[in-house]
Amino acid sequence: MFGTRAVESVRVGVTVDADAEEAFRLFTLGLGAWWPAAYTWSGEVLESVFVEPRAGGFCVEQGPHGFRCHWGRVLVCEPPSRLVLAWQISPRREPEPDPDRASEVEVRLTEEEPGSSRVDLEHRGFERHGDDGAAYAEAMGGPQGWPWLLDLFREAAG
Repeated sequence: MFGTRAVESVRVGVTVDADAEEAFRLFTLGLGAWWPAAYTWSGEVLESVFVEPRAGGFCVEQGPHGFRCHWGRVLVCEPPSRLVLAWQISPRREPEPDPDRASEVEVRLTEEEPGSSRVDLEHRGFERHGDDGAAYAEAMGGPQGWPWLLDLFREAAG
């Protein structure tokens, strides 16, 4: 059953040493350069993880022997400034095939000066994950959630 109370969004931002176009590419096709293998189903045998940068594209993980998992869908793709994903990963870290039970991740990229961009991420709609939505938001906003992940992204961009 869906949770009825709205859950506060997680908002995190970083400045990266890359122009908006390069940062957008790194966040989508280059996801595997910074996303930790431990945060995938394939783990140590992960072959690739990426986001197809087009509306309707998939968020994809690939592992050995043809393993392929779609863990989200691109809802909005406006390179190089905006990307919105359906986050189809449940609070138990399992694929969530029902799009009505997916939260959303919006990434906005703003060029600050030549070679530098601001990346602002909002993960919202946690109540769509049901009764565990609030705890999920807390985890994604915590030290091993989006703050750490965007720090890895910033390091990869530098």
